[in-house]
Amino acid sequence: MPKTALDIDEMQASAGRACDLMKVLANPDRLLILCQLSQREMCVTELEQDLGIVQPTLSQQLSVLRKAALVATRRDGKNIFYELQSGPALAVIKTLYEHFCKDSPRVKKR
Repeated sequence: MPKTALDIDEMQASAGRACDLMKVLANPDRLLILCQLSQREMCVTELEQDLGIVQPTLSQQLSVLRKAALVATRRDGKNIFYELQSGPALAVIKTLYEHFCKDSPRVKKR
């Protein structure tokens, strides 16, 4: 017989993972960073310039995103580039964009 519903243990584990993601996203700076990274890979300097987040805060928030395995890094000389690597995080970012940013006249269209 095919399984049609998750058992309670699987549901609890899934709910825990979803809550962990939402906790990371529930910070305005991290949310802005991930919104930018959902468009393309960016280096720290670009993120700082585009978002206006000062270096110490930006580094701290990028560290949280790395620890949560939401972003991947790559070094090119002195520059460290960041890329959004979490499929679930990208899906949430896209949904938030559709509901909160898409029709906003203040959002730059790319």
